[in-house]
Amino acid sequence: MDKLIIHGGQRLEGTVRISGAKNAALALIPAALLAPGKNLITNTPKIKDVKTMSRLLEAMGAHCMFEGENLLIDSSGVNSFEAPYEHVKQMRASINVLGPLLARFGEARVSLPGGCAFGPRPVDLHLKGFEKLGAEITIENGYIHAVAKELKGNRIHFDISSVGATENVLTAAVKAKGTTIMTNAAMEPEVTALAEMLVKMGAKIDGIGTTTLTIEGVDELHPVEFANIPDRIEAATFLIAAAMSRGDVMLENVYPGHLDAVIAKMEEAGVQLDIQENRIRVKMDGIPNPTDITTAVYPGFPTDVQAQWIAFMLCTNGASKITDTIYHTRFHHVPELQRLGAHIEMAENSAIVFGGHPLTGATVMSSDLRASASLLISALIAEGRSEVLRVYHIDRGYEEIEKKFSQLGAKIERVKTEEF
Repeated sequence: MDKLIIHGGQRLEGTVRISGAKNAALALIPAALLAPGKNLITNTPKIKDVKTMSRLLEAMGAHCMFEGENLLIDSSGVNSFEAPYEHVKQMRASINVLGPLLARFGEARVSLPGGCAFGPRPVDLHLKGFEKLGAEITIENGYIHAVAKELKGNRIHFDISSVGATENVLTAAVKAKGTTIMTNAAMEPEVTALAEMLVKMGAKIDGIGTTTLTIEGVDELHPVEFANIPDRIEAATFLIAAAMSRGDVMLENVYPGHLDAVIAKMEEAGVQLDIQENRIRVKMDGIPNPTDITTAVYPGFPTDVQAQWIAFMLCTNGASKITDTIYHTRFHHVPELQRLGAHIEMAENSAIVFGGHPLTGATVMSSDLRASASLLISALIAEGRSEVLRVYHIDRGYEEIEKKFSQLGAKIERVKTEEF
């Protein structure tokens, strides 16, 4: 097991390239199951979650191989419609294979998923969507078993806007007979990327990028080469880290339009941003302004940046309120930030952050992916030496994060440890 050792207090300067989007990749990779043959997904991050998803597909007979930053997926040899527990338990996104398997084989057997433990994230919306398309769903021995001799188009309304359910049901609807209309569909960039890949494969989808998707089912899809989008959450993490260090950093391989809510709040906090077509320069000279945020579904402020924003607000000289309306209990990073000297009070699903108190190095423990990021960037500005344990969480979604920060001048290293 690894840990990160950080000596804080270094100003971040230089250029960093943002990797391909984790959350998009975890939808694009399963979609390759729909079209037997060789699919190439470019700009794919070499992170733990992508490797987990690749192993899952290989367990069903696919062949996955990295070629530089590109992931080649040969799905022609897939001969099983079962996603076993040993792979699915590692990551909630594994359930994304359910739709493609159902569309390809008329049957799918997928273990109930695991993943980050912060609040309930039931799969009911996925299953109700598949039932609307004509699938019979049973849950037995910890597995979801879906059967449909023929998927049929239907009207599907999601009670809650859900990225995962939208993506999963969409991958089945593209091969259903007739027309499917999905309302209150998630409109996150990762959903749009998946829809665009499906269209390139031969699917017929209208309303991409909106909350209403109209899908005309097709009989066959074909393999494609498709470019993954940049990771907007990694980009936000580096924007915030640079501002916290009062640095000057250029981010490359970004889509600024995916970051509108974060950019608006950073500017409100007094951060200087030079926004170009696929680059953002972030510069911070003074002390940031206390700035409240409330998370919301896209295009609102992302819940995946909530923890990093709390860390940022520790640099102010006032109080700010951070409210998470998506996952009410997603605040496991708060006690660990307090070990670094943070003054934070909790009030239901809000954190009240009192800035102006210096942070000092300490040993802290990651609890989930984005919590890890908040601890790391806080340690970068803390006085003295910090250790971040359980960095396998951060490896799920950030590609070689310690190397990227080192390139910007941070004093950070990864070492082996026996500590858990």
